[in-house]
Amino acid sequence: MGSNEWAWPTVPLGSVAKFRAGSAFKTDYQGEQSGEVPFIKVSDFSLPENSFEIIGANNWVSRDKAMAIKAALHPPGATVFAKIGVALTYNRRRLLVRDTAIDNNLMSAAPIGGRVSADFLYFLLTYLDFNVIANGSALPYLNVSDLQKLEVGLPRPEEQAAISETLLAIQRRIGLLRQTNTTLESIAQALFKSWFIDFDPVRAKQAGREPEGMDAATAALFPAEFEESVLGLIPKGWQVSEVGQAAECVGGGTPSTKEAAYWEPPVHSWATPKDLSGLGSPVLWATERRLSDAGLKKVSSGILPPGTLLMSSRAPIGYLAIAKIPLAVNQGFIAMRPGGLLPPVYLYFWSQATMDAIKQKANGSTFMEISKAAFRPIPLVLPPQEVVASFAEIAGALFERIAANEQQRAGLTDLRNTLLPRLISGKLRLPEDKEQLEEALT
Repeated sequence: MGSNEWAWPTVPLGSVAKFRAGSAFKTDYQGEQSGEVPFIKVSDFSLPENSFEIIGANNWVSRDKAMAIKAALHPPGATVFAKIGVALTYNRRRLLVRDTAIDNNLMSAAPIGGRVSADFLYFLLTYLDFNVIANGSALPYLNVSDLQKLEVGLPRPEEQAAISETLLAIQRRIGLLRQTNTTLESIAQALFKSWFIDFDPVRAKQAGREPEGMDAATAALFPAEFEESVLGLIPKGWQVSEVGQAAECVGGGTPSTKEAAYWEPPVHSWATPKDLSGLGSPVLWATERRLSDAGLKKVSSGILPPGTLLMSSRAPIGYLAIAKIPLAVNQGFIAMRPGGLLPPVYLYFWSQATMDAIKQKANGSTFMEISKAAFRPIPLVLPPQEVVASFAEIAGALFERIAANEQQRAGLTDLRNTLLPRLISGKLRLPEDKEQLEEALT
């Protein structure tokens, strides 16, 4: 952005921040046990949308190898960002591990001269559109000299602190909600594994013990013996069925993108696997695109109700989410409607546990895909309805908490995205709207 667009006094970015390029390591990376220096790559940026801090490293190098190529070590608190290609649009990340090496597709920025805080510099760099100063067309890239010349607004230290405190509070609340959802999903996943994969309650009763972590009424729903089946030993009295008999499995379609009448006015949510690729939770509240009434008529499965389980069936196979809104889907899904013998929350964890077997049923020359015809006959264990209902009650309550948290996270994300440009540019001055912000964070 030009300096005339700033409400703050402007300075060259190079006068308040030092930029360091990454290093070209040609050796194999090592695990933490055999390397002393953490090493960050562009692939480490493939985090959920709101994970803005790098607190660990997936790769390590030896100190000798780092010294041999004179690799720069980037300090904790620096902001790390991609400097080449489509990755220029990636979110910037705060570097919170100890002195760290980064690859040569990355660059870091750290404060110099005491005129800008590390927190404010992070949000300033997040606000800037690097594509504006990128060089090259086929493969855009950044260079240090262009970054150093860029004019940026510089608030007073107390204003920087107020802006950073506000935006960090939102970021950390978003991160906490995401962590909470991960924990809630893990609890439900562990329960599914215990009951329906390891059969822990049955094994306990077979050994003459009371099943752990359940009341007597729930324990009474499980038998104390196993019996042979085509899937091996399963609890006595349970059945083997097929996923296509346990749930109605449907696909979707894509109306012609050349026909504007199918997309305008945008009325009906329409999901593609891309909508699931960046989810940080197992529920879907919104889609990127919508269909018109005319477009919806081109999708044979029509509107699917809330509670439908979506599984991407190609490019790639295996994204999973339970829809919380009515929606249509494209042909890249197998959708399992609610109301069958097994509820979507059960099938969500069954699909997770069975994904390797599901992918083995896929075929294709351009990309692998599993068809509905290949998916429906996959066998599964069908517990008694009382056991399924007991699980669905517990897991369903956890998913409702996840869904509520996800709605709050989405609202906070919108608030952050609205406030960031206005606060950084100086168009909005704190403590304006501070009460509204505090309400949103409670």
